[in-house]
Amino acid sequence: MSTTSTNASPHDPAEPLPGAESLPAHEGRGAEVAGLLREALRKAEFTADGLLDLLGAPAYAALARGETVPALRATRAAGPVATLVRLFLLQRGVTRAALVAVLGEELVAAAAECDWLREDGGGELRATVDVRPYGGPEDEDWYVVSDLGCAVGGAGGIGKRAEGVVLGVGGASTTLAGLTVRTPVGSVLDLGTGSGIQALHASPHAARLTATDLNPRALVFAALTLALSGAKPARLLAGSLFEPVGTETFDLVLSNPPFVISPGARLTYRDGGREGDGLCRELVSSAGERLNEGGYAQFLANWEHVDGETWTERVRDWVPAGCDAWFVQREVQDVTQYAELWLRDAGDHKEGSAEYTRRYEEWLDSFAARGTTAIGFGWITLRRTTAAEPSVTIEEWPHPVEQPLGPEVRAHFARLDYLRTHDDAALLADHFRLAAEVVQEQIGQPGAENPEYVVLRQHRGMRRATRVDTIGAGFAGVCDGTLSAGAILDAIAQLVEEDPVLLRDRTPAQIRLLVEQGFLYPVGLSGTGEAGEEEQPGVR
Repeated sequence: MSTTSTNASPHDPAEPLPGAESLPAHEGRGAEVAGLLREALRKAEFTADGLLDLLGAPAYAALARGETVPALRATRAAGPVATLVRLFLLQRGVTRAALVAVLGEELVAAAAECDWLREDGGGELRATVDVRPYGGPEDEDWYVVSDLGCAVGGAGGIGKRAEGVVLGVGGASTTLAGLTVRTPVGSVLDLGTGSGIQALHASPHAARLTATDLNPRALVFAALTLALSGAKPARLLAGSLFEPVGTETFDLVLSNPPFVISPGARLTYRDGGREGDGLCRELVSSAGERLNEGGYAQFLANWEHVDGETWTERVRDWVPAGCDAWFVQREVQDVTQYAELWLRDAGDHKEGSAEYTRRYEEWLDSFAARGTTAIGFGWITLRRTTAAEPSVTIEEWPHPVEQPLGPEVRAHFARLDYLRTHDDAALLADHFRLAAEVVQEQIGQPGAENPEYVVLRQHRGMRRATRVDTIGAGFAGVCDGTLSAGAILDAIAQLVEEDPVLLRDRTPAQIRLLVEQGFLYPVGLSGTGEAGEEEQPGVR
């Protein structure tokens, strides 16, 4: 996920990593061997399901947290999956005989020739890369390749903080994969590809894939991830931000960038190399001109909360011209929490109290110099539009959401298009349906004849809850697509003995809110994610 030029800290010089020079590209002999290895791994049931079956749920979950002891215990007995788990995931040596029994002599020799395997001093074979089974769409068996010990968590997991480390699957990468709009497109750019997870997810619905990274090692790992997963190859380009692609434009741009707001840039895989949140600002503000009409750019980002400025004002300034935008702040940490999170991620807490204190002070000094009081974590989606007045939605939503959320992201923008092209008269003439799995909650004192207020709550998508009056609740409950909105309001006016003209005048604002938030959707509107819409491929 490296995107920008950085220099290793003088305290932590870049270190050579296993297999750094000779990992294969997604072509030639390396691709051929990767294809053979893929089939052998699947035949041995070294898959996401096979891993769960062998380890059991507790050990499987522990391994995802970077804890290996339960998995070591579960793989004591001999067997094909146990051998491969110990080799590729637990960094243990295995005998040549045991590995040949699983992969065959020729494939073991070929993997060693590609430098994926090396013989240790004790005569056992050890892997130079982490190969992790990963469940793809439609029960596809995928594999993500990364540096040893870096499939989950920070570089501290490998006992060193090498600048060029390439991480594997983590919470951030799966979050972005779940957010991504999955419609068939001509071109996808995975900016800061790392081990290639976003490119892998895009492969089923993209005609052409481009993956970039500042770290050349990452491109090699991404190529191997794609090859070992049986995915189409990507065009692999080295460089910072959008520099490698020049003025080229895309239908979909994805980036899980090095968004950590740190003093200096010691770790290429996570540190932005800009002051404060400058990396995320630069990435977002320059993305608009890289999109084709109707194209999406989707990012994870961090942003600063600074004295004298609201966070919403801050990120609004990032939005490029000609783009709709949707920012969702999912979490906020004060500067002490944030510093501790990333100090521990890098393993700095293991270096002794004096060094840890020094680094902690560096972080707090850096924040204080900019007036930073907290850091927001969130998602950003841009969509290229020709609308005269693009829509910018900035909100805080720390609550659980449905995953994958990509269909809801697409539906959000489809609803915005509808609302800005329909005035109140057109709105009242249209027909609506209540979205699936919306429930009504009546809030009030026990035994009271009437509720104090009514809440509509979603159980899909963003899982929002919104307060409505009795008219709004009654209106939503009747929306089955049969009657126009105006006809429903006229009927309600008659029931409550209210002037229908006045009701038509004051209700459209509430209807607009319910449509915008996904409680109601216009009959016939495509891209809503409702019944009849295609499920999004690429996420499982």
